[in-house]
Amino acid sequence: MDLKQLVKGKSGEKFFLLGNEAAVRGAIESGVSIASTYPGTPSSEIGNILSLIAKDAGIYFEFSINEKVAIEVASSSAASGLRSFAFMKHVGLNVASDSFVSAVYTGVRGGMVVLTADDPSIFSSQNEQDNRHYARLANLPVLEPSNPQEVKDMMKYAYKLSEEFEIPVLLRTTTRVSHMRGIVELGEISSNNHSNDQKHWNKDHADYSNNNQPHWNKGYFKKNPKQFVPVPDNALTMHKKLVSKMKNIEKVANESDLNEICRFNQNNNLKFGVIASGSAFNYAYDIINEDNLEMDILKCGFSHPFPKNKIFDFIKDLDGVFVVEEVDPIMEKEILAILGENGMNIPVFGKLNGIFPLIYEFTPDIVRSSFNKVSHEFTPDIDENSFNKALKNVKDINQPLNNEIANLTDELPNRPPTLCAGCSHRSTYFGVKKAAKELEIAEEDLIFSSDIGCYTLGVSPPYKTADYLLSMGASIGNACGFSASTNQKIVSFIGDSTFFHGGIPPLINAVHNKHKFVVTVLDNRTTAMTGGQPNPGLPVDGMGDIAPEISIEKIAIASGCEFVETINPLNLKKTIDTYKRALEFDGVAVIIAKYPCTLIKGQKKKKPMEINHDKCNQCLDCVTTLACPAISLKEEHVIIDDGVCKGCTTCVQMCNEKAIGIKK
Repeated sequence: MDLKQLVKGKSGEKFFLLGNEAAVRGAIESGVSIASTYPGTPSSEIGNILSLIAKDAGIYFEFSINEKVAIEVASSSAASGLRSFAFMKHVGLNVASDSFVSAVYTGVRGGMVVLTADDPSIFSSQNEQDNRHYARLANLPVLEPSNPQEVKDMMKYAYKLSEEFEIPVLLRTTTRVSHMRGIVELGEISSNNHSNDQKHWNKDHADYSNNNQPHWNKGYFKKNPKQFVPVPDNALTMHKKLVSKMKNIEKVANESDLNEICRFNQNNNLKFGVIASGSAFNYAYDIINEDNLEMDILKCGFSHPFPKNKIFDFIKDLDGVFVVEEVDPIMEKEILAILGENGMNIPVFGKLNGIFPLIYEFTPDIVRSSFNKVSHEFTPDIDENSFNKALKNVKDINQPLNNEIANLTDELPNRPPTLCAGCSHRSTYFGVKKAAKELEIAEEDLIFSSDIGCYTLGVSPPYKTADYLLSMGASIGNACGFSASTNQKIVSFIGDSTFFHGGIPPLINAVHNKHKFVVTVLDNRTTAMTGGQPNPGLPVDGMGDIAPEISIEKIAIASGCEFVETINPLNLKKTIDTYKRALEFDGVAVIIAKYPCTLIKGQKKKKPMEINHDKCNQCLDCVTTLACPAISLKEEHVIIDDGVCKGCTTCVQMCNEKAIGIKK
């Protein structure tokens, strides 16, 4: 077919589409603005098609440098109020999982769908892992289409579900569903603007866009660190909210038409039923139809949260139930749990008892053979009284323990962590905010994309330099997404060790895809937060031997960055000047803020600072704006603690009254 028909096709028209082609049409009908991927069979055709038609469809599309960056691009775009789409093969989600799991915690504003294409029988992969496990790990909903029409329709439903509950949705296909062809009736194409929270860019704001206006819609990121920065205190609340979301989504799953019963039994003497999902449903349907078997099928298209009530109603009067699924016995275990919770001894015929094979893709012959293995007399023995007693004991044991933990938590004082006295990160934060102020960039129009390390503590007042956080290395990948999805200014922060860990690929991604933002590598010459371990930027290895020191600056230059500068962040004047130029640079600007961590042993001790009270006008900027733990207010006077002060002189440079100096 002419691929342009995926964009131009009208509602009601029918085409013979691949499952992957149907996914593209589903994204277009859903009004997706941002799409990202790393190619991998069986999902590759989705990206191949989008690369040809994205401009016509009003979509920003990129082949990201890897799946993790693809998730980061999509998640920050969804946080900016746009609908985003990330897709990959099953093992690609392993690469993306660090950011993927955190993105479920933070949630989204615009809808976000992640399509994972599993590969049963390993046609083009190194394993046949079942990515439905990721739904349980990350705690998000899963939809499982069984044909191209369902791929398209479930894509559209997934975006509505995502926005209703502000959560990403996982769409699980398999090789057979991705590559099968079927008749697909097209639907209406909706607008690209969806989020009620979205603040549209207008002429009252500065125009930070490139000279070439994009063909896709732009969103706006509204700051809310409590939602988007999962530091421990925030993450505890996020997890609690996520569990609540999933309980509410389970109610939706129980009522969803995506979990439908296909009736085959005409005589009302049903003894056996089938529960199936995805492509495995097709084989079960065909065999039951061809062999005139007296079994109804519950097709589970909305498979997580598992629709327990609907499943229970389906199986409660059966003599036995077949579970037909690829690859792992995930639904089978859920069903066994339902039976156990209700003290029922209905036999379940699946993979665990050898009725169906534990490995490989199914075929009609495999399903037929598995049905034929079962005799009507098979009934396992279950001691209901023992089971119910054991269940009660577990509840009784756990209840007092849970109450004790809750009481202990209530009594603990809240002591938020803070940057050390003399930490160079504090000077960097002060410098970048001062530069933005001098450039008249409004605070709400400057996004700080942060990473995992000491510098994440910038989330707290007065710095407020962490607006979005997912995982190690994600600050740069997320900045790519913000660059594509907003016209706001973006500064990402990443440590030296974290840069080597996960920051190099997204930096290359940013340059290649022509993104625009500032990267700050906070090089404090160690892996500080975890105890001062070495990293490749140091001339020593894990054995304590001399090792080649890898230059961050050379890596940035080799990646294609045209603005690369190294500064001593304790030099505030130069720091502010460098950030002003970087913020106005049309491309990816890299600033390496290089100064040793104050906790590194063996450093020469510097003289502490002191306050000249005759000059001090009690403006308290050093206390409230710099917020160094060595500086405090005591009996209406600002004082500096000699035992805490590291002599960094940042306070000296920022004091407008010149009231701070080296202690004599």
